[in-house]
Amino acid sequence: MKKLLILVVAALLAISASAQTLSSPDGNLVMTFALTQKGTPTYTLSYKGQEVIRPSALGFEFVDNAYENYGTYYHTPKRPIYSMREGFTLQETASATFDEVWKPVWGENAEIRNHYNELLVKLCRKERNFMLNIRFRLYNDGLGFRYEFPWQANKKLSYFVIREEYTEFAMTGDHTAYWIPGCYETQEYEYAVSRMSEIDDRIVEVGKNVGNAMQKIFSPTGVQTSLQLKTDDGLYINIHEAALVDYSCMHLELNPDTNVFTSHLTPDALGYKGWMQAPCHTPWRTIEVSDDACKILASNLILNLNDPCAYEDTSWIKPIKYIGIWWELMLGKSRWYYTAEFKKKGVKLGENDYTKVTPLPNHGANNANVRRYIDFAAKHGFDQVLVEGWNEGWEDYYGCRKDYVFDFQTPYPDFDIKALNEYAHSKGVRLMMHHETSSSVRNYERHMERAYSMMNDYGYNAVKSGYVGGIIPNGEYHSGQYMVNHYLYAVKEAAKHRIMVNAHEAIRPTGLCRTYPNLIGNESARGMEYCTNEDAGIKPHHAATLPFTRLKGGPMDYTPGILNMKFAGQTPRKDKARRCVRSTICNQLALYVTLFSPLQMAADLPENYENQPAAFQFIKDVAVDWDESRYLAAEPAEYIVAARRTKGKNEWFVGGITDNERTMPISFDFLEKGKNYIATLYKDGKDADCDNNPHAYTVVSGRIDSRSALKIWMAHGGGFAISIREATTADSKVKPLK
Repeated sequence: MKKLLILVVAALLAISASAQTLSSPDGNLVMTFALTQKGTPTYTLSYKGQEVIRPSALGFEFVDNAYENYGTYYHTPKRPIYSMREGFTLQETASATFDEVWKPVWGENAEIRNHYNELLVKLCRKERNFMLNIRFRLYNDGLGFRYEFPWQANKKLSYFVIREEYTEFAMTGDHTAYWIPGCYETQEYEYAVSRMSEIDDRIVEVGKNVGNAMQKIFSPTGVQTSLQLKTDDGLYINIHEAALVDYSCMHLELNPDTNVFTSHLTPDALGYKGWMQAPCHTPWRTIEVSDDACKILASNLILNLNDPCAYEDTSWIKPIKYIGIWWELMLGKSRWYYTAEFKKKGVKLGENDYTKVTPLPNHGANNANVRRYIDFAAKHGFDQVLVEGWNEGWEDYYGCRKDYVFDFQTPYPDFDIKALNEYAHSKGVRLMMHHETSSSVRNYERHMERAYSMMNDYGYNAVKSGYVGGIIPNGEYHSGQYMVNHYLYAVKEAAKHRIMVNAHEAIRPTGLCRTYPNLIGNESARGMEYCTNEDAGIKPHHAATLPFTRLKGGPMDYTPGILNMKFAGQTPRKDKARRCVRSTICNQLALYVTLFSPLQMAADLPENYENQPAAFQFIKDVAVDWDESRYLAAEPAEYIVAARRTKGKNEWFVGGITDNERTMPISFDFLEKGKNYIATLYKDGKDADCDNNPHAYTVVSGRIDSRSALKIWMAHGGGFAISIREATTADSKVKPLK
């Protein structure tokens, strides 16, 4: 502690008289920018007079003359490094205030206020006469700032290469952290909860339990954003980034001796972090701050820092509730690939003749099985049916690192793409396309236009894309600049065809769904599929962490709605006894409310829904798009209670999830005063437990109004769900809900 105190005092003494102060509209947050005596840009942040971020340095290292002598550049193993971390002088500042209300195409609320005070700092570095701008925006819920590189007539900064960005986030203590390892390849880790100082002791343990073949953990103290922190005196701090475009994904690396996180960008195949051309800017670096966990969940900082919608016509973008054959694939009941003979014979893909082989009896994407799902979707009011494994190539896709695996157009012999789509449309249902790229990015891009056009021909309007395996071109990572650009390219190209995108194994979102609202979902986190992955699983605290971390930048395709937790009799796998979902039925129902997404799957098998008609009713009833959302109670990794009002209707849905057993008081003061409502409550049975008795639940109904209050018990790994509709005269004799 003494060492830390000395460092803080030294930093404060080093700050020059160039300090500039910016306050949030409500005055609770105050940011101060200053240059040290050495000309290093720094900032601090306080909340209600309490220090949140100690003096933290800003800057870069560039690869010197990266674009000069271009012919010899790639043959030079090491380039000189040009430091951009000190020697700056303040040239000019500009202040502004902005206040608007905008309407998202879909979302948690019908309207979002975008209100901030801004400070633009213009700096000059005398060596090479280099100009750098830093733009700060301070909202009531947090700070966003980015670096801007203006065009310079002397051409000292036109094309340049970033070796590293050095943005610091200096914490005031050894806070509690909710984190996953910093990794260039995947976010599919279960969240850990520890002191910041314990990250390096636990990172091996957390990393080895991923159950994912693609990993590149870069540091024993590196973590991913969105990073949630909590101070000992109850302050919640969230660090992330917004509007990640044409830049490398930011991770954070902790110096445990000083409690300082420093940005760490994902490298490319050459080890560099960004190829830039001025004028340009970085993504926003974001810090949300509150003394109320519910306000962290309700923050719109990330969305507000993204550009407005890029499309004039958004009528084709619709929220989706869907089903699919995916869960039976995960359970091993059926297979993605059509035949096993090519694997046995070692025939190279491209030489396969699917008309001369014996199909597997359990190929999932066959005509009869898909029609069964279409019928189920039509009967129960679902919008779409996802079909994976419909196209040629699955025999040779995983782990082979081949450039050409799929063409995204040629169906297997037992999948009649024309007839199945016609059948689905006749039932008022659509099929959802699936494009597994096998991470051969250039192959996907070479086929993308034809694949999207084929979707148009058959009436598809949504695609689930996947990026399993190592990236091709070799040497690139899932979260590098190259792939960041690809993911957005796919979304933009899809928009030209009026197609919505749900990208799996992609970069974690940073609010780009505001600008490109056809990006209706992502995976980019550990989802329900891991419950079928041997002992990897998902512990009960994970879902109560996601809204504080992964969901800060955009919705997740978590695939909830599992009603049979033990998989008994559902899978031929020998280790089936170890595969289970560690949640109660009511916890699964509540996920549709607590984990916001305009794309929600009812992931379980049709027969399991038919065996649980009462619980299934909530899944059918719950909305996926909202006019109003309230977070009623929350604590990271422990519990979340959310209430949401359906788009265009006076009906509400409430969901609560918990890690451990607890009783939660619920007030209904969000309801319109003077009106009566009928509430249907789905709650854990008295002996429910996510491990020992996950299927126990009860359903009760009764009258409530804005003055009503309940105390609801939730089991270990349990929860509750409530559907609320406005009462009619026919409900006059309904008794109050107790």
